[in-house]
Amino acid sequence: MDAVTATATMTAQEFLALEPPERRSLRRELVNGEIVVNEPTRRHSGAQGYIHGSLWQWARAAPGRGWASVPLDVQFGELSVLCPDVVWYREGRVPELDDPPPYRVPDLVVEVRSPSTWRYDIGSKKAIYERHGATELWLVDTAAAVVLVFRRSSPATTVFDVSLELTSVDALTSPLLPGFALPVGEIFSD
Repeated sequence: MDAVTATATMTAQEFLALEPPERRSLRRELVNGEIVVNEPTRRHSGAQGYIHGSLWQWARAAPGRGWASVPLDVQFGELSVLCPDVVWYREGRVPELDDPPPYRVPDLVVEVRSPSTWRYDIGSKKAIYERHGATELWLVDTAAAVVLVFRRSSPATTVFDVSLELTSVDALTSPLLPGFALPVGEIFSD
């Protein structure tokens, strides 16, 4: 008799019921009902830390600039709990300090390339972020040293209708972040 492989779909509720150390010890996410394990590299961690630090410093430099964070569990519908590498919430949408996870959809989502998750980042996860209302998405490709930017041209736009590919000679800016400018080349320097 031939072996039969069956896959089961997990719901967001079932995923969130797992003990937090089980979810986070291997940086797990639930993408369309499938558990995906992120295995970040040193290059990934460096880019993530640099972007988070730059956003955090910009946000703290003046009142009303919202809040930046490293990975948080964010639920997207019944089958997805994603943990973006960096998130930013505009003022008035920042989760309260004592709010339990999962958190609401961020205004800005950043995903940094990891060998184990990049195909999800540019595929399923990009579609989930778009469908569930993220205003802007930065996909940081550490292998190609580029940042792919996807954003909505207006709050009424239902899809990412603006896309940019930024290289090391460009600055990463956003209409969401007045005065913020991050030289792309610095993201990829050691």
